[in-house]
Amino acid sequence: QTVQSISSSDMAARKEFAMVILDRIDNDDNFSQRILFSDEATFHVSGKANKKNVQIWAPENSHLTAEHVRDGSNVNVWCGIMHNRAFGPFFFKESFVTSQIYLEMLNNFVYPQVEELQPDIIFQQDCAPSHWALIIRDSLDKTFPGRWIGRGGSIKWPPRSPDITPCDFFLWGYIKDRVYKTAVKDIVDLKARIEAAIGTITQEMLQRTWQKFEHRLDLLRANNGAHIEVL
Repeated sequence: QTVQSISSSDMAARKEFAMVILDRIDNDDNFSQRILFSDEATFHVSGKANKKNVQIWAPENSHLTAEHVRDGSNVNVWCGIMHNRAFGPFFFKESFVTSQIYLEMLNNFVYPQVEELQPDIIFQQDCAPSHWALIIRDSLDKTFPGRWIGRGGSIKWPPRSPDITPCDFFLWGYIKDRVYKTAVKDIVDLKARIEAAIGTITQEMLQRTWQKFEHRLDLLRANNGAHIEVL
């Protein structure tokens, strides 16, 4: 039984993405520093968080089990990072993020914060369903014309690639480790801990993360888009 499979087209898309980004870096030393990587995650009071960087991709069922929390108190969080700063967190009031809710977050929270970085900033998002709606793509085309990475963007984000976005291989794991050092009392405590954790992210951390990002692109290009197993 196939659980999560990586097709040849996935590998090709990942290698193509690496080649495109590395080529742009070769022609513009500051290209990767202009990228704002963004993502959403769900944090539970119980101590669980969706960390996509620990997903296992395999051609057949590996018979591993994972514990899921149902009907527990949780919060959906958006956050973004650049090479020298973090954006957020933004806490969604809703339990499920639709395209309309995501658009409202972009308009009211993200766009005002990046106005000072226009017209150079490059916005990245993954292939989540709420990101694919026409209203989202139209909004990004207007706000970042020719300067956003994602499904339908001027640069296509390769699907099933949590190993190459800094939000997955650095940000969420770092926040989770700090948030859940001790038991969380309630939602108010959880939100406060997430904000505090993001506040401890330094420029030095982000600069090292960006170095890792470019190194991972080199590995993708050299290995024909194969997934990176070692963080």
